[in-house]
Amino acid sequence: MADLQAKMVPPVFTVQYRVLYVDTDAGGVVNNGHYLRFFEMGRSEMMRKYAVPYSDIEQAGLILPVTESYLRYKAPAVYDDLITIATSLAGIKRVSCRFHYRITCKREGRERLLVKGFTNHACVNRAGKLVPFPDGLREKIAAIHHL
Repeated sequence: MADLQAKMVPPVFTVQYRVLYVDTDAGGVVNNGHYLRFFEMGRSEMMRKYAVPYSDIEQAGLILPVTESYLRYKAPAVYDDLITIATSLAGIKRVSCRFHYRITCKREGRERLLVKGFTNHACVNRAGKLVPFPDGLREKIAAIHHL
C-alpha cells in the first residue's frame, strides 16, 4: 500500500480559484472528481513558476501521466467559494515524481481544510514507455526543493 501521507514540503505554491456553478453537483457542493482538476491546476502553475511549463515537457516528447492519486475529503466546497490550492513537490526519482496538495477555504473568519492528497506521476515517452527524466528536466524539477 502506498504512503497516504500528504505532508507539505517547502516551497508551497498557492493559487486561488473561484468555484463555478458547473463545478457543483445536485447537492450544491463541488463534485468529488473536480478536486483532481484543482490538483492539476495547482501542479501546472507550480511547475510553470518554479521549473518548466508542461508544454515544454510535451515538446521534449514526454508526458507525466498520473499513476496514483489519493484524496481525503474533510469538508465540501460550494458555489462561489474562493478556494486556495496549495501544492508542493514531495519528491522526484529517476522515472517518477510526487506532488502533495491541500485545498482550503476561508469561512467564518478562519481557514478550513477541505481536501488533502497527492498524485504520483510517471515519466513516459509518446509511445507510453517508461523513461528516465532527462538530466536537465530532472534538475529543474528537483531545484524546486532549493528555492
